Amino acid sequence: MPIHIRAEPGDYAEAVLLPGDPLRAKYIAETYLDDVVQTNAERGMLGFRGSWEGKDVSVQSTGMGCPSAAIVIEELVMLGCRRILRVGTCGGLQPHHRLGDMIVALSAVPQDGTTSTYVREPHCPTADFGLVHAAVHAAKELDQPIHVGPVVSSDVFYNPDGGQYQRWSDRGILGVEMEAAILFTLGALRKIQAGCLLTVSDIVVEGEFTRISDEELRAAVDRMTRVGLATVTAGH
Repeated sequence: MPIHIRAEPGDYAEAVLLPGDPLRAKYIAETYLDDVVQTNAERGMLGFRGSWEGKDVSVQSTGMGCPSAAIVIEELVMLGCRRILRVGTCGGLQPHHRLGDMIVALSAVPQDGTTSTYVREPHCPTADFGLVHAAVHAAKELDQPIHVGPVVSSDVFYNPDGGQYQRWSDRGILGVEMEAAILFTLGALRKIQAGCLLTVSDIVVEGEFTRISDEELRAAVDRMTRVGLATVTAGH
């Protein structure tokens, strides 16, 4: 039974949105879900369950980084969750990106230690195609522009190798974040659907670092959340 998510099987919906920030999980639940109940507060990892347009859905925070996310994802699987969609932020790596843009991740370069602990050979963590397809369709229905492609999951936010961002950019990587690689890996290993939507909160290429304002970030996360809810509940 789970140790860090203090819940029982059946307390969580099969469909789960997975933000990193506990306060973002609380915001999503209180803003978008009906009949909300809190399902976890252990270690500040806030979790909630409710309904969206009559469909059962949960929201659970992961904290920052693949080690923390792996614990949460493993325990959600123990609790019966089967469609898990990360809704997070990332650094944009392409010159045409703008703050607030949305990315649908196809795959995640595993620049982290957790994924290599699970899989000790070359491995390409890949999103579930059903969730990718549903996200693209939902974004189109909501008239939400998106970028679709690979991202990279890094263990460090303050990267000592400043040139790495440009090398990733040159190879066509769309964004850098901290959790998708282990989510996609566990999706494959545990036979569940795993996907990832990201809002570009920083631009980290061409020798500059620019950060989105709090107001712009809130609006962009709202747009991403609407796409995320439509995606994770599609067909159910």
